[in-house]
Amino acid sequence: MPVDENLDLFADPAQAALELATRKALAAARPRAERSPREAWWVIGADTIVAVADRSGAWRLLGKPADGAEAAAMLRSLSTTRHQVVTGVCVVRTPDFVRHAAVERTWVTMRAIRAEEVDAYVRSEEWRDKAGGYAIQEHADCFVTRLEEGGYDNVVGLPVALTLRLLRESGAPPPH
Repeated sequence: MPVDENLDLFADPAQAALELATRKALAAARPRAERSPREAWWVIGADTIVAVADRSGAWRLLGKPADGAEAAAMLRSLSTTRHQVVTGVCVVRTPDFVRHAAVERTWVTMRAIRAEEVDAYVRSEEWRDKAGGYAIQEHADCFVTRLEEGGYDNVVGLPVALTLRLLRESGAPPPH
């Protein structure tokens, strides 16, 4: 179920992550509700946004790079920054489409990334389908010097404690 992930309409990273997570959850929940209109199902949607401040202090939202050149540009823009990684999580219960949603924010500090490191990382293709063009759970962890507030799992793309809380709030049965 493709969902429009265009970030051009958003200025606030939390609003963008929450909206995209909700779109994804609803897109996945609709066919489930059509197939099983009397059964309760819980569908999780999540979306991660990387945001870096520009010179004016406004947030520049980084989604998934379209190609290697864009991934390289994103990595260069994140080098030596303290930026935020925001993941929106939305739990939709079918068949009534009740939603529970929230965001988690992690501040990530990156060291200076040398040009040859950017080139090697782009060649690795680990950036594919990753917000901000990097995957902390892969080799990009060597660029990160500090995490603050939110957790490592948020930077990976799914804050587990937040997701479990939203599932409980939505009435999902406890895991076995």
